[in-house]
Amino acid sequence: MKVKYQDLIEQSFDFPTEEFYVEDGELYYYDIPLMDLVKQYGTPMKFTYLPKITENIQRARVFFNVAISKVDYKGKYYQCYCTKSSNFSFILEEALKNDIHIETSSQFDIDIIRSLADEGLVDKSLHVVCNGFKLPDYIENISELINDGFEYVIPVLDNYAELDNLLEKVSGDLNVGIRIASEEEPKFEFYTSRLGIGYKNIVKYYQEHIENNPRVNLKMLHFFINTGIKDTAYYWNELNKCISVYCELKKVCPELDSLNIGGGFPIKNSLNFEYDYEYMAEEIVNQIKMACESAGVPEPDIYTEFGSFTVGESGGAIYSVEHQKQQNDREKWNMIDSSFITTLPDSWSINKRFIMLPVNKWQSPYERVFLGGVTCDSDDYYNSEQHVNAIYLPKFDPEERLYIGFFNTGAYQESIGGFGGIQHCLTPAPKHVLISRDEDGKVNTKLFSREQSYKYMLKILGYNY
Repeated sequence: MKVKYQDLIEQSFDFPTEEFYVEDGELYYYDIPLMDLVKQYGTPMKFTYLPKITENIQRARVFFNVAISKVDYKGKYYQCYCTKSSNFSFILEEALKNDIHIETSSQFDIDIIRSLADEGLVDKSLHVVCNGFKLPDYIENISELINDGFEYVIPVLDNYAELDNLLEKVSGDLNVGIRIASEEEPKFEFYTSRLGIGYKNIVKYYQEHIENNPRVNLKMLHFFINTGIKDTAYYWNELNKCISVYCELKKVCPELDSLNIGGGFPIKNSLNFEYDYEYMAEEIVNQIKMACESAGVPEPDIYTEFGSFTVGESGGAIYSVEHQKQQNDREKWNMIDSSFITTLPDSWSINKRFIMLPVNKWQSPYERVFLGGVTCDSDDYYNSEQHVNAIYLPKFDPEERLYIGFFNTGAYQESIGGFGGIQHCLTPAPKHVLISRDEDGKVNTKLFSREQSYKYMLKILGYNY
């Protein structure tokens, strides 16, 4: 009878995968023995596997360039990295090795661009797409970037007031985009996105406020929906409405030449994850081409702003199971040495699930458990996997510590959790390790940040330390 944890996984999934395999009862991640990381750095630990960032940038590029070639599409493809997914310097430095551009969402992103320029990592030919609702400081920073000679800065207008505010600050001509306020899915709490300008108002707005202003060129139409790029009637309907607006606008706005379809490629959240990236890219490109041909307008350059897809699969977290509590005859709680609320906030706030696997003890029998964080909050738990409403792990043994890993956590968790600040119940931010490979493929690790100390936290709170 097969009762080992490894038997359970191999019977349930197509395992090993491109990322994971097991050797001598221990998990390997892209040929990296994770127990070696645990022995060197301890837990709790976050890590970033930098080569995955480059890999996914190149994958997206291949998807769209192959699609463009297949349908003989006349426009070009441009990739922007959505900085809000992860603003860390090591993320931007790795991403920029791949000739990509940047999408911003706050005034501080512009400061990051200036820092990157000072280091010689970007120059003034960088495409900067400025999204989001723009407070005065954001307007000021965008304007300064334009006035300093950055050649392709595109503030995407989110509302009617932003154009006048920009024109007051920009000394010369101004290239802009307009964001379409997409209609949300029927199950959403509201009907239309709070971001952007309504479909029916865009052409009118252009004619009344941009067409006869010699200082302003409308270059881009921006489209994004919260649910991401999915092969659903809802997504294709919204995309086609966006393309129709583009075609209508292009007929009266000859300088319009770019369509930004935002982000939304999903990342793996389960060992049985399936998504046909090639088909989706080809279908998007084909839909744009057919609509433009039917309307008799040139095909636009296509921009994407993949954030989660770029960095999500590069990140992970490893915890130690410190203790098991038998709360009743059916519920066993494995208590970890950190908090889900603070280190994986998406798992708590929006019920997002990540790939979760033990790092060791794959040859042990398994049991059903719940995972509990160390805070005193009743919501600090993780109780199911994406593919099944349960968690199975190797049996707890106080004589042999169990380590568990959460994978593909690289997007948003640090920024939402508040990296370097004060966390719920003063739970310290875990150490963060960077993993890279040299030209020969040798794995290198580096400690980016240590676990927060009590002195650091108390100083933030105003105590005399």
